[in-house]
Amino acid sequence: MKPNVKKILAQAEHICAQKDIRLTESRRHVLSIIAGSSKPIGAYDILKSLSQKMDNPKPPTVYRAIEFLQAQGFIHRIESLNAYVTCDAHHHHTGSQFMVCDDCGKVTEAHLCDLPTPLLDKTKKENFKLSSWNVELHGLCAGCQ
Repeated sequence: MKPNVKKILAQAEHICAQKDIRLTESRRHVLSIIAGSSKPIGAYDILKSLSQKMDNPKPPTVYRAIEFLQAQGFIHRIESLNAYVTCDAHHHHTGSQFMVCDDCGKVTEAHLCDLPTPLLDKTKKENFKLSSWNVELHGLCAGCQ
């Protein structure tokens, strides 16, 4: 297991213990698979990897684990790729921003936790109650340029 994966699992276990919630075996395995992936990973690829760790897992097992991990802030969904990455900020935030390399698939989280002022102003002007936000920037990472 990669050192990064061990660290992510340890942090998740610590947060779950603090909140008195269970990091079940399937949740732990799914988090481990996502954390161990070098690029965003889709649910069916997670299921395929999970079948190497568990006996005959079904899609609902993966989707329930993903739902839990997202709710706890451990992972993010990259909407344009329909895939998941671990949160490298280790905290809850209302907005997410990602730079997605269209060549190698690498995703970098930007950590801008406040909605940019022009967008915030627009929500206020339209009397729009914002529940969450996600921005994805597509281009080429430094290694692919």
